[in-house]
Amino acid sequence: MTYRKRLTLLVLLDSLIVSFAIFAATWIVYPNIDNYNTTILIITALALLTFHHLFAFIYKLYNKVWAYASVGELFAIVKAITLSIISAAIVQFLINDFTIYRRALIVTWLLHIILIGGSRFAWRVVRDRYIVSNKGKMRTLIVGAGSAGTMIARQLKNNHDDAELLPVAFVDDDISKQRMEMYGVPVLGRIKDIPIIVENHNIEHVVIAIPSLKNGELNKIVTKCNETSAKVKMIPKIEDLMTGKVSVSHLKNVEVEDLLGRDPVELDINSISQDVTAKTVLVTGAGGSIGSELCRQLMRFTPERIVLVGHGEFSIYSIDMELKQTYGQANIEIIPVIGDVQDRDRIFEIIDTYQPTVIYHAAAHKHVPLMEYNPKEAIKNNVIGTKNVAEAADTFGVGAFVLISSDKAVNPTNVMGATKRVAEMVIQNLAKVSKTKFVAVRFGNVLGSRGSVIPLFKKQIERGGPVTVTHPEMTRYFMTIPEASRLVIQASTLAHGGEIFVLDMGEPVKIVDLAKNLIRLSGYTEEEIPINFSGIRPGEKMYEELLNENEVHPDEVYEKIYVGRTVDIDFDMVKGLIKHLETYQTEELKETLMRIVYMEKTLKAVKES
Repeated sequence: MTYRKRLTLLVLLDSLIVSFAIFAATWIVYPNIDNYNTTILIITALALLTFHHLFAFIYKLYNKVWAYASVGELFAIVKAITLSIISAAIVQFLINDFTIYRRALIVTWLLHIILIGGSRFAWRVVRDRYIVSNKGKMRTLIVGAGSAGTMIARQLKNNHDDAELLPVAFVDDDISKQRMEMYGVPVLGRIKDIPIIVENHNIEHVVIAIPSLKNGELNKIVTKCNETSAKVKMIPKIEDLMTGKVSVSHLKNVEVEDLLGRDPVELDINSISQDVTAKTVLVTGAGGSIGSELCRQLMRFTPERIVLVGHGEFSIYSIDMELKQTYGQANIEIIPVIGDVQDRDRIFEIIDTYQPTVIYHAAAHKHVPLMEYNPKEAIKNNVIGTKNVAEAADTFGVGAFVLISSDKAVNPTNVMGATKRVAEMVIQNLAKVSKTKFVAVRFGNVLGSRGSVIPLFKKQIERGGPVTVTHPEMTRYFMTIPEASRLVIQASTLAHGGEIFVLDMGEPVKIVDLAKNLIRLSGYTEEEIPINFSGIRPGEKMYEELLNENEVHPDEVYEKIYVGRTVDIDFDMVKGLIKHLETYQTEELKETLMRIVYMEKTLKAVKES
């Protein structure tokens, strides 16, 4: 029905109700016709009609979608009717020798609310029961009968035409909510009862609607859901609901990242703002997983300009377009720059041109097995590239230089880890003489990065398996890219120069458990998608470390951030490696690289003795 037709229908219906309600009320209150004046009643009816339409337009009663009416709409009706009755009473008082038919007007008020309000809500009842069909909708169980869960239930109930889900029941561990109903949806049990409720009520879909879940609690719920054949969705956690609103459109599949989620870190906004806001920030490797997320996080602090440096033109184009689309109105200058960190002249040119206040150096080769076969390229990019950017920062007086390092730099058994440790040595050496604050931030694997195992596992599951895991006991530390990026930015504000900051990665996770969770979340069982063990690849460790126990101060310098103790290094060996790089054969190069990394332990042992 068009707006004009609906408006005409509602105006005529209200006019009919208002015009005759005063007569019906008078007859009810004063059965003896001699007790009232017909002329007064007619004038009162006309006054009621005029004032009702006036207040109806003021409170937009004719603009409401009554199929979705709730308490707010009912309150608007009550206000409009009450004000129209009061206004008509004033008119009656003035024309009737200062007399008001009080009881008649009170009954009129009740009749208006019953008939006008009832006519609106009756349409909703008729539509819900007889017009709207629930056929084809998935019967849904909502986990959590709190504000988020009830909001989801209400939206699913109201959005008849668009919603694919039909709320059937809630589960909630709050005892006071058991056997209660919200929006006609009953609470049928607790979280432990999910499998029974799904079976007894033919549930096809489960929605987890508890944004404030603590670490580990989501695992318990998903484990119960995995005992059923129902599909599982969830609303984002509180840290992702930046608007503070919960909507059906926010529903998403449960990801492994959610199961490994940690409590969000509260950042020191003031200290970060001092370093970033209204300043020039440069990010190398800006098109990569870590670099691009660093850019997103930095944009929240409104730098004057951000320089996106990268070797791959498509990745730089992508992050450039994304930032301009998202922050186009923020008056931040976004500058995409194509440049290779191995090209010393180009890097010096870039930093001289844009004079950044802080540099986040995320450009690196990170793939462990691949670098075992290409050690020379790993050194060129991870060591020489870092040296080029760091020395340019020193030359042009950049305020701070932050190296994105890796847990694989601890007791490295592979080329990638060793080159990251040598890169740390490069900036530690510069930190001794430079006014630039050089620091490294070391953390483990990030979920969702290009080198993460999760994209590989997903592809293997899509192909029908098997999922390949190197060893049943292999563990890794994991962190989400946004959290890692936020902590990197925070760590940079804590720097005095020469530190290696270590991020608290939580508890290590077995890779095989990660694979099992991903298989279940994809809707399969381990019988359908088997797991094969392929053996440890070249350069891989069984367990990762973040710092040796003697290399880290025991207390946090900030929430989830520790600082490592500085150790002596023989930088002449690093210079020799770089100078004679092209003369080394592959195996000789690996041996030299490892000798440099472990020489610092020899120096330390000699010093201690």
